[in-house]
Amino acid sequence: MRTFADLNNLTNSSEIIELLKKTATPLENLADLDPLMDYIGEAKYVLLGEASHGTHEYYTWRAKITQRLIKEKGFSFVGVEGDWPDCYRLNRFAKGYLNSGTDIYNVLNEFKRWPTWMWANWEVAAFIDWLKSYNIDLPADKRIGFYGLDVYSFRESMNSIIQYLEKNDPKALVIAKNAMKCFEPYGKDEGQTYARASSYVPELCEKEILHMLTEIVKNAPNYNHDAENVLSTEQNAFIARNAEKYYRAMIKRGSASWNIRDEHMVSTIERLMKFHGKEAKIIVWEHNTHIGDARATYMASEGMVNVGQLLREQHSTDGVLAVGFGSHKGSVVAGREWGDSMRKIKVPEAVEGSWEHTFHLASKGQNKLLLMNKLKEEKCISSYIGHRAIGVVYNPEHERFGNYVPTIMPKRYDAFIFIDETKALHPIHIQPEGNQIPETYPFGM
Repeated sequence: MRTFADLNNLTNSSEIIELLKKTATPLENLADLDPLMDYIGEAKYVLLGEASHGTHEYYTWRAKITQRLIKEKGFSFVGVEGDWPDCYRLNRFAKGYLNSGTDIYNVLNEFKRWPTWMWANWEVAAFIDWLKSYNIDLPADKRIGFYGLDVYSFRESMNSIIQYLEKNDPKALVIAKNAMKCFEPYGKDEGQTYARASSYVPELCEKEILHMLTEIVKNAPNYNHDAENVLSTEQNAFIARNAEKYYRAMIKRGSASWNIRDEHMVSTIERLMKFHGKEAKIIVWEHNTHIGDARATYMASEGMVNVGQLLREQHSTDGVLAVGFGSHKGSVVAGREWGDSMRKIKVPEAVEGSWEHTFHLASKGQNKLLLMNKLKEEKCISSYIGHRAIGVVYNPEHERFGNYVPTIMPKRYDAFIFIDETKALHPIHIQPEGNQIPETYPFGM
């Protein structure tokens, strides 16, 4: 695999800088998104990324694009890199279901699994409140949803299944409780413990989980009239099944666990699209590493696939458009290790020769929108360039060696949003300065 120094040698920065000066357009207000809206056209899958899980501007610009897609192009729902049970509560709140929560703060305060700040933040609160207001005047079956696509919520999903089956399917309830009982010896941190145990007994609880999934899918047509709750129960069963597979893959080296996770997210998108009907359109909010095509990065050489690649392969005729994000410097919310307290961390200036540094030189401190169709024939940008990626764990002093993904930019994304200097987002579990709700809340169009 190439090192960052090797990538620098491949980069003709001066030529790329001139190219970006000619092709990138200013991004300061909603009207500046017009070229992107035209470019999206009639696409049914719009994937909106982020270069970190804790940056204010990524969340707010993503929300502004989403608002326009919903209002102007009739998009049906949003799917995010979050847990299904937590996001399903947000979905019920945004659609105005009875007993779905008194206010957005109380709903978001139920996000308990680390990293809580990814979705329990004021930027998301502002968007969900906007969505709730937008949905008020729509018929119940036309309201815009908000769903989690991820696979991590095994225990929460199992609890949701049991609560639902207690009221609707006593026979399946016995099967679900038997599956849950199989996991009891592995404790609250069942993922790591189960993964280690599976290296000695490969199947473990696989049979019990499969039995539960089969029973729920078979009986789903007979469940009550709340079709979305039936969908949720089925989805929680698929999560339990794929989480069990994910746990078993964790103990092995290689791409297996990553691929199980992204394939699960794609299969969740498929179920949601089917649920919303043949005219459905989806907006996906996930990290760049999920929405940008893996084939344009080092990931392909390691046998990894991702959401962006799989959707392009499976739905190119329906239109799949991916928008990447990045910035030169600023601040971010992250932890210094897994499970660490969330903290505001300074993001240093991008490394010289990286995509972000080159864009900074070209933009002269301005925010920019770049449509990649303007670059596809340019040889100077057809090689791998380091592109920064910050996760929920971030140590900036090490980022030169671990945070830059070798990327062929026009092949990875269809468009790119560059924010020269960013701010950390505003978690609701951290008291706002001066006890005031951040200025990001609320926002509208």
